[in-house]
Amino acid sequence: MPSTPAPRTALPAPGHKAAHVRQMFSSIAPSYDLLNHVLSMNIDRLWRAKAVRRLHWERAPEGVYLDNCSGTLDLAVALAGRKGFGGRVVGSDFTWEMLERGVAAGKTRVAAVAPACADALSLPYPDAAFDGATVGFGVRNLADLDAGLREMARVLKPGARLVILEFTTPSWQPWRSVYLFYARRILPVVGAMISRNRSAYTYLPESVMEFPPPPELARKMEAAGFRGVKWDTLSGGIAALHYAERAG
Repeated sequence: MPSTPAPRTALPAPGHKAAHVRQMFSSIAPSYDLLNHVLSMNIDRLWRAKAVRRLHWERAPEGVYLDNCSGTLDLAVALAGRKGFGGRVVGSDFTWEMLERGVAAGKTRVAAVAPACADALSLPYPDAAFDGATVGFGVRNLADLDAGLREMARVLKPGARLVILEFTTPSWQPWRSVYLFYARRILPVVGAMISRNRSAYTYLPESVMEFPPPPELARKMEAAGFRGVKWDTLSGGIAALHYAERAG
């Protein structure tokens, strides 16, 4: 008998994920910022502000910080632009077109942000180089989440804080049903209209649904070398903010 076909999915095979993600973000870079703000109704700005507050950068206001998977540099700028911040933020991403979009928009002219094209699974930075790190909506796109978390632990100083802002799937009904309808039916259509790339905005909600829920991500952070992992759910559980310190 013929085998049953595998279900169709927008998610790439594990061995092809890195290439798929780079190509996808290169394609949608010109419309990425607009779509983020439109599709989230600007709530993403508030989430980034909360992520910066959880970083506790005031402990080292002149320090050097990493914004990993930085994209168009919005979270890096949210940190570097804080009143009293006198340090520097390295905005690191492996898709140059995304970084270039942030630079072209003038973001590096208004804040002390240095863009750097680098792979999150093999960061070109020394051990214990940073006083803190953030990741905004990037860890679910890593080809190897555990390796990416270990690499972030490596480049942080002992006691330095990591803050991860990431989408998640609400567990409370009926909000969960509303969210899933929006993610599966509305988001791909609007994303395709603005970016002309429907597959990207089909991949994005599917990647959220496949991503580990907050308790599991917390366990992975602990296994990677972080201590005191906590998290806050945001906007009814459509995003989560994890924060912890590097052990050692």
